[in-house]
Amino acid sequence: MAFTNFAALTSEQKKVWSRDLWKYARNNSFINKFAGSGSNAMVQRISELTKTERGDQAVITLLTDLEGDGTVGDNTLEGNEEQIKAYDKVIRIDQIRHANRTTGRMADQKTIVNFRENSRDALAYWLSDRMDQMAFLTMSGVGFNYTTSGVARSGSSLASLEFASDVSAPTANRHFQWDATNGLSTGDVTAVGAADTPSYAMLVEMKAKAKDKFIRGIRAGGGEEVFHVFMSPQGMAKLKLDSDYLANVRNAGVRGSKNELFAGSTSVLVDGMWIHEYSHVLTPAASADTGEGAWGVKGQRVLMCGAQALAMADLGKPSWDEKDFDYNNQKGISTSKIMGMLKPKFHSIIDSGVEDFGLIAVDTAI
Repeated sequence: MAFTNFAALTSEQKKVWSRDLWKYARNNSFINKFAGSGSNAMVQRISELTKTERGDQAVITLLTDLEGDGTVGDNTLEGNEEQIKAYDKVIRIDQIRHANRTTGRMADQKTIVNFRENSRDALAYWLSDRMDQMAFLTMSGVGFNYTTSGVARSGSSLASLEFASDVSAPTANRHFQWDATNGLSTGDVTAVGAADTPSYAMLVEMKAKAKDKFIRGIRAGGGEEVFHVFMSPQGMAKLKLDSDYLANVRNAGVRGSKNELFAGSTSVLVDGMWIHEYSHVLTPAASADTGEGAWGVKGQRVLMCGAQALAMADLGKPSWDEKDFDYNNQKGISTSKIMGMLKPKFHSIIDSGVEDFGLIAVDTAI
């Protein structure tokens, strides 16, 4: 009978386990569903480094619209060309790591659990979950020293990641609050009231605001542009109680059991907006203060995202390393991933200042 030596994996076997872990992590990751390599993706994935004098960096390029009006008639065009303004944004990268370790041979002897497979699944879920948390914190403008529930992390080192210091609050002309009486107004978390829950009217005003700010949507079939809107499960529940929203989805959607209202879908297409329900949307408690003051009510930060709302450096597959401890009595497995995230900003000619490039944030009660 042949026995498998746990610690004797070949390099090729380790690559397979690393690839399997990344496959599980990517499949589990919510934010990866919106990632692509081009500028038409909500999350632009950068998988190659740009050589710079300071070393290796991941760079995303933002292109703005032309400002000039050109020439007319037979007026001279040569020498009056307009420069295309491009903004290169550096994504700082760092490594995130975690590991599992067995108690010892006797503990292994008493269980039929396959440690390697279960460790792969646990580490893959951990990696995808932390990527999702950091992505939504980055887009929401809240530091990694908080969870997406607005609670301060304890014993965490996420805030010491290189790219954690690049997380920035929503810019003035991309941050709003929803007022059930007066509509969208300048963002102020302390001014959100209990009655200011999401509604269909809010979605309509959000889309109009995004268009006014020239936030580019994501090109879909037929040349149409769509936006992705993210809100919490409780926020989605409040939206589903809005009569205008119900009427729109009921009458504009497909008939029968496949209608989103009956199918229980967590993603609904309404008026060129994909509305997604997701648990890692920022949902601070009434007493939470993530740097902008106490919310005063249980709330959420709704995100409406167009193209290049988030830039993500995704450099290679995660590592897979196994190690013996205590004279080979204990076995350990670790994984690490080199990555980085950045919410791109640019100089907006509409707002005459530096603003978030591809999203707007709207605070509501839930």
